[in-house]
Amino acid sequence: MQVIATNSALETEQLGERIAAKLSGGEILALYGGMGMGKTAFTRGLARGLGILEGVSSPTFALVHEYHGRLTVYHFDMFRVSGWEDLYSTGFLDYLDDASAVLVIEWSENIEDAIPQQAIRIEIARGESENQRIFQIEGIVL
Repeated sequence: MQVIATNSALETEQLGERIAAKLSGGEILALYGGMGMGKTAFTRGLARGLGILEGVSSPTFALVHEYHGRLTVYHFDMFRVSGWEDLYSTGFLDYLDDASAVLVIEWSENIEDAIPQQAIRIEIARGESENQRIFQIEGIVL
């Protein structure tokens, strides 16, 4: 496990860009962390690192957003998903085998049993200051 601290939203986005450089398609990034921890900022940076320059926002109400760059990104928000029936209705399981895309899942703790073992797991927590975030990253080496 790697532990990385960021001290601003910009640094969080830059971390996303660094991880994007390592992706080749077929990866699943499971993001864990409470409200306001920077999951969408991280995803915005990851998307930028894949050549997606605008339009990245939280898919809270849409459940999934699709972005096209070097790789397609499917950005899920599982905040309102509370069981298998809800999960099936999102269409999430249909995306798992897309080897040409990257799945980014916010609120992965809500669907832990559906997250594949090989997923890159990223836990985000508040650090010592208001803007500091601590990332615990498993499944990819930076």
